[in-house]
Amino acid sequence: MNWILKNNLFKYKWLLEELVIRDLKIKYRRSVLGYLWSVLNPLLMMLVLTVVFSTVFRFDIPNYPVYLLTGQLLFNFYSESTTMAMDSILNGAALIKKVYLPKYIFPLSRVLSTFTTLLFSLLALFIVMVVTSTSFHITLILLPVVFIYMLIFSLGVSLILAVSVVYFRDIKHLYGVFLSALNFLTPIFYPTSILPEWLKSWMIFNPLYDYIEFLRDILLYGKWPTWEENLLCIACSLGFLAVGMWVFEKHQKNFILYI
Repeated sequence: MNWILKNNLFKYKWLLEELVIRDLKIKYRRSVLGYLWSVLNPLLMMLVLTVVFSTVFRFDIPNYPVYLLTGQLLFNFYSESTTMAMDSILNGAALIKKVYLPKYIFPLSRVLSTFTTLLFSLLALFIVMVVTSTSFHITLILLPVVFIYMLIFSLGVSLILAVSVVYFRDIKHLYGVFLSALNFLTPIFYPTSILPEWLKSWMIFNPLYDYIEFLRDILLYGKWPTWEENLLCIACSLGFLAVGMWVFEKHQKNFILYI
């Protein structure tokens, strides 16, 4: 399976690039500011949420803007990439019916296009760090690591969702509700200290919590993640990718019957 995946990916590399570029163009089509929205959007959301949660709810979190933005960027990437990839097979039905293509390229292109937007959004994070006089720690060299963890994890989930929605269209609506719940169950805009002890123990089942804490440790607190934290993130990412690839390969031959 891995040999076929590598060879097909190399053979259709040009198609993957075209799909990623197409997604980016569609996202910012007829927009005056274009790609600049990748920076402005997280900044504006951060300003609104900072006013609400640091002033109204008075969460006592040091450097709250950076704390908020780190969680916001990773959650938004996961939410947008999986939501876009979920419809990728259905949206590519016309092309899939006409010619042979490795079908995993469609969800992969959606995840990669969203990942590109995430990289643009990093500029917003660095701007906020400079404005708030946040220290730039040596641990920042691990920034690509946590992003790779998130990319692999999101791709695995995306493959599962892309298969599921082909057979059950209601998944799209259910997943929207799930994301809303996940947004509040992940400590993005509030500290974990406000959670009751029984709920803290359930955080181990929320992979986004581990990735966000990993990012905050290296970026905000200058802490080196432990081997246990790294192994947990690696196991979660590779585990979801393995399951996603298995599910996708098992069911992709029947897509043509349902799209």
